[in-house]
Amino acid sequence: MNQAEFIKVISPFKDKVFRLSRRMLISIEEAEDATQEVLVKLWNSRAKLSGYSSVEALAMTMTKNYCLDRLKSKQASEMRIVHSNYTDREAGLHKQAEDRDSLGWVQKIMLQLPEQQRMIVQLREVEQYEFEEIAKMLDMNETAVRVALSRARKTLRDEMTKKHSYGIN
Repeated sequence: MNQAEFIKVISPFKDKVFRLSRRMLISIEEAEDATQEVLVKLWNSRAKLSGYSSVEALAMTMTKNYCLDRLKSKQASEMRIVHSNYTDREAGLHKQAEDRDSLGWVQKIMLQLPEQQRMIVQLREVEQYEFEEIAKMLDMNETAVRVALSRARKTLRDEMTKKHSYGIN
C-alpha cells in the first residue's frame, strides 16, 4: 500500500479518531497526540490493513486502547484539562448562556458515567456508529451495548432534569 492509497483509506475516519480521543482524554493536545500515534501505528502496519474487514473499526479500537493506556499511565496525572465552549452563533445572548451551561452540565455528568458507558455514548450519539459496530469495537454483546446506552441516556436525562428543575418543586 503506497501513501496515496493509505490516505484514501484513512481520510474518511481520521476525524472520528480525533473526536473519540478528545472525548476520552479531554485535552486537545493529548487528543492530537493520540490521533497521530494511532495513524503512525496504522501506517507501520499498512501491509496488513487489507486483511481487516473494517480498518475504521480497527482504528477506533486502537484509539480506545491507546487512550485508556494513556489515562492509566503515570503521565496522566500531569495532563491538563481543557474545555471548549460550543455555542450557536445565531442564538441570542441569553440562549447562548443557557446552551453553554447545559453543555457544561452534560459534560460533567458524562465524566461521572462509567468509562464503558461514556465510550458507548460517544460512539453512538456523536460518531453515529451502529450497535453492531460498537459491539465489535468494544468486544461486547450487541444487547449489552444497547443496555449500557439506555442506562447512560437515563442517567444523563435524570441528572439534567434535576439540574433544570432545581428550586421549582
